[in-house]
Amino acid sequence: MTLQQGKYYGKTLAILTGGGDTQALNATMEAVRNRAVVLGYRVVGIKRGWQGLLGEGDVVDMSLAPINPAYGGTVLRSSRTNPFAPGNEKRKEEVLNNINDYGIDVMVVIGGDDTLGAARKLYEKEGIPVIAFPKTIDNDLRTQTMHKYGEENREVALCPGFPTAAQSIIDYAHRIKTYAQSHERVLVLEVMGRNTGWLTGAAALAGADFALIPEVPVTKEKKISFIQKIADAYHASEHGYLLVAVAEGTQWYDPHYNRPVYVHASSERDEFGHPAFGGVSGVVASDIKKETGLPAKGVVTGFYARSGTCGDFDRNFTRVLADKVQDLLLRQEYGKMPVLSEVSEGDPLEVHNTNAVDIREVGTYPLPQAYYDEEAFRFTDSYIAFLEAIAKRKDEEVFDYPYQKIYKNRR
Repeated sequence: MTLQQGKYYGKTLAILTGGGDTQALNATMEAVRNRAVVLGYRVVGIKRGWQGLLGEGDVVDMSLAPINPAYGGTVLRSSRTNPFAPGNEKRKEEVLNNINDYGIDVMVVIGGDDTLGAARKLYEKEGIPVIAFPKTIDNDLRTQTMHKYGEENREVALCPGFPTAAQSIIDYAHRIKTYAQSHERVLVLEVMGRNTGWLTGAAALAGADFALIPEVPVTKEKKISFIQKIADAYHASEHGYLLVAVAEGTQWYDPHYNRPVYVHASSERDEFGHPAFGGVSGVVASDIKKETGLPAKGVVTGFYARSGTCGDFDRNFTRVLADKVQDLLLRQEYGKMPVLSEVSEGDPLEVHNTNAVDIREVGTYPLPQAYYDEEAFRFTDSYIAFLEAIAKRKDEEVFDYPYQKIYKNRR
């Protein structure tokens, strides 16, 4: 179908990606673009998030341009620009002027809580037609998705980008176990997650023994209990190593402050006021080694989780949500965000299993208490079941032959 045949011929739809990248962004843009073009829209892309609507603007034509949906990251690039940053009031005027000057009739804004928060302000306060599209590897946006597990039916979050990132952490944790075994270490694996432990839990599908998450600060009492459990589990281990997953935003007890504190990579903050976390794995490993004498070491997974190729689940996930975007465009229902209604093992990714939530109801959503046992420092079976509906478990692979020890021949 050509643009001239569509219902909205002569109208322009703009796509914007902001904040941290994921492997599912290009897949999202291709899916949304294809459906918008079918409706007749001219589709443009705004470069580098909200930064592309400042100054003279930086906008490109995407109507018929190639987009590789398997390729990770975003072809539009990204930034953490805040169009409503305090002290930069002129930014809002620049954004509104560029929306008008480029003839943008509707925007599809792909992002997490910060990017979508700016989109919400444009929609609510300035009347700009906006459709939000969820994106975050942290999986901390409230999508009002329900997870069926046995007789339980629990609200969860499920955002494009998270399934592929979760699989990356599963693969990473699985591979690095050979290193941990070779050096008989307690390996503390640091995983992205500023406010929530959704992604940290992925390591459990690769056999992680323990986990620490932002939702449960490690108090003095919890620290003592945690380190004791590490020591007991290490000495009882058949293979002579342990794997511990810790979210970067975990608060770890610091005797200097006599309370749990964050560990920061630097004192800098982005335009949305967020500090740069990083290094908690090293602090946790250091305290384990100091208290137990065990060979503990911290490893930061860093940007590995959000890099590389888009996974199959996310490819299908973005197409289904883009179908819902097309429906919202046809109905001219703006200020909404497409979401998956239910998730369980075997549930199809089909448009009939989607819904649209009000952008004003979108906020951060922590890991439910039922998914993490804070006394055992482990994720529960119900969370494992949630992950297995969107990612693949890595089975245990251990080669640990009991070689016979040779003793000196004393004559």
